[in-house]
Amino acid sequence: MPQDALGSKSSGKKRSGGVPRVRSHTDAELQYYRDQDHDIILPASFRARLHDLFLHIEKEFEALYTENLALSGPSSQKVKAANKLRVQTSKIVSSFKNDSVSCRMVREYVGHRDGVWDVAVSRGGTPVIATASADQTACIWGIDGGRNLLQYTGHSGSVNSVKFHPSQDLILSASGDHSAHIWQAAITPDQLRVHSSEDEVDGSDREDEDDGGGIGGGGRLSDGGGVASLRTPLRELTGHTSVVIAADWLPGGDQAITAAWDRTANLYDAHTGELLSQLVGHDQELTHCCSHPTQRLVVTASKDTTFRLWDFREPIHSVSVFQGHTESVTSVSFTREDKVVSGSDDRSVKVWDVKNMRSPLATIRLDSPVNRLAVSSTNVIAIPHDNRHVRLYDLSGNTT
Repeated sequence: MPQDALGSKSSGKKRSGGVPRVRSHTDAELQYYRDQDHDIILPASFRARLHDLFLHIEKEFEALYTENLALSGPSSQKVKAANKLRVQTSKIVSSFKNDSVSCRMVREYVGHRDGVWDVAVSRGGTPVIATASADQTACIWGIDGGRNLLQYTGHSGSVNSVKFHPSQDLILSASGDHSAHIWQAAITPDQLRVHSSEDEVDGSDREDEDDGGGIGGGGRLSDGGGVASLRTPLRELTGHTSVVIAADWLPGGDQAITAAWDRTANLYDAHTGELLSQLVGHDQELTHCCSHPTQRLVVTASKDTTFRLWDFREPIHSVSVFQGHTESVTSVSFTREDKVVSGSDDRSVKVWDVKNMRSPLATIRLDSPVNRLAVSSTNVIAIPHDNRHVRLYDLSGNTT
């Protein structure tokens, strides 16, 4: 999860030694069985697919067999083992289903020196993306060339989120240094034309840069690799007393909302940096916030298992509390059809109607906790898991 100190997760169980393995067929034995099956009418490609699936099943149950033999102690461990068996079996069964969408990596963006917490796509015509990283920087990349075009180094803590302004060349970033920054993100056509990701800066000369003048007083420089660097924000949004985990623009971009671990969300004037309102009510740290694309509505998610809908369409704002999850709500997002999508550590994603949020329209049951999800303009939900997988669903909860 995004944080204010650098670090990385590590997990894994040490398997016990001396446990007999389940014997697998050798390639020669499999070929012998194939030669004997003269009456099989299945196409060769189907047979190969079946063999691969059964080998996968054999390996999965072999691993479970090894772990179950090694289990000893109180009954709670046996319960955990049973739950793990159920999850693993679900994975095996799902492997028989054909994927309707085939995805492949098109381009890799290399340059950060620690975990990447957030990715945003430009809302204008410029083909760029922005990334937020635990290495205390945010970067802008050319989508087509994969090249690092601008590195923002103004934060002194992990950069936890980035958002492009709806209509201007500005970015809003949230950080573990208890602040959010608004900074200039203008990319020239000349920068987009330049070559490949091999020219990226490795960050080794950051300490040698000075704070020279630039756009908005940003100290924008260019090193030998052609990467511009920006240190000074146009606006610094302060007022939180802990990690700012997320931030977003309200419609029009005149105001910004932030969510923090101090259990509050703050509403700011984006032009002056003035704190307009502090939203309180969550019982634990906030994990995410999101603004509606066209209306003055904001949702905030929290570790207290709830998310809240804040309505700023009237002079006196109102708030609604929704309790649809049993564990921390890790992210929440609006769709363009007045729906809200929430993800949780309880291994579920729920789709809600803003006009009637008594119960979810759809619930997606998963086999691992959900990280920061995203909803596309075509209403495809991308769900990143702790197991390094990303799954795509529609708003009805069906895989795409």
